Amino acid sequence: MKKIVIIGAGISGLFFANLLRQDSNFEITIYEKNNSINLEKGYGIQLSTNSIKLLNKIGFQNLNLANLFNPRKIDFYSLLKKNKICDLDISSFNTEEAKYTTMQRSSLVEFLIEKLPSNLIQYNKKVSKINSTIENIELVFEDQSSAICDYLIISDGIFSSTKSLLLNKDIKPKYFNAIAMRGIINKKDLNNIDHSNISLFLGSNFHSVIYPVSNNNELNFIGILRKNLNEDQLEDYSLFDDKDFLSSIISNLSNQIDQNILNNLKNIRCFPIFTSQEISKPKQKNIFLIGDAFFAFPPTFAQGASQSIEAAFELYESLKNNNNEFTNKRIERIKIIKKRSKFNYFVFHLSNPFMTFIRDLTMKNLVKNKKFTDHYLGKIYKN
Repeated sequence: MKKIVIIGAGISGLFFANLLRQDSNFEITIYEKNNSINLEKGYGIQLSTNSIKLLNKIGFQNLNLANLFNPRKIDFYSLLKKNKICDLDISSFNTEEAKYTTMQRSSLVEFLIEKLPSNLIQYNKKVSKINSTIENIELVFEDQSSAICDYLIISDGIFSSTKSLLLNKDIKPKYFNAIAMRGIINKKDLNNIDHSNISLFLGSNFHSVIYPVSNNNELNFIGILRKNLNEDQLEDYSLFDDKDFLSSIISNLSNQIDQNILNNLKNIRCFPIFTSQEISKPKQKNIFLIGDAFFAFPPTFAQGASQSIEAAFELYESLKNNNNEFTNKRIERIKIIKKRSKFNYFVFHLSNPFMTFIRDLTMKNLVKNKKFTDHYLGKIYKN
């Protein structure tokens, strides 16, 4: 029986553990540096069909339907012109078993945790040393305890200290020169949009997304604003909880976002967006990175959670079949999605009136072009 240690109890690590639990050839332990897993409500995620069909392998299709939503379209709006540009039918990529899904992140994490034995996750465990040989890996934790395993899976997020320790260098993500503002808004406070679809608003150096996360009356709001911050600001974690800073961001957006939306947003949070600078590839054949520890994307293709799930499944298949294809295949996938994410970011944030006119005209034609949508989205959603 192979002993597998997973560092980090995020979506990717938890899903990977659920897959391994289906195979008696693996003994699993998850080590989490925090004293609990964050199950705070209010953080929505989008899951395209490529991840839903993988989640169904561990029973996701049996989840209470009240805890998720299946939008049919993405409605694109111009914040400059205050009009709808076009809509994209994302349900065309659905199957009877796997449909594009939006939900609370906490609902997905709860689902993944509930399927695991309570003693499988050990908390307050931060790795301080890694000793690896061809045969096995020894982990030493800050509390001086240790563990030995055959495979080490690093899944502790974009700020992974374990990855830096493994590669013997301080690997820091790159500030994306943008900040995100999240909140919740009630259906009754939203006018002139279809509450059953994803609404994507394109502005000047800004875009926002509103979508349902369950079958109740609340919708998730996220806005992405280009914003230069210096090193001191980025290191000041209290800045993003500061009411004056948040007020300045809201004031900055007041000429773009409908005032009715700004007035009715609840539980507003603001945070900087970081992405990976490069792809890290461990030299050891028995150590792997998954999730944001492998690579963190800009949030403009809505594939963060889906790719974390995909990566976990690809690694599971690789270990089960005893092949070495995982890392190279994942790198190729990352390159495609990174390119699309950056392109979306550029297109969504255009501010020149002539460029936005060309963009809007082009989008109206492209969303109706099946060959384009199959290539741009279907290539990702169907894999």
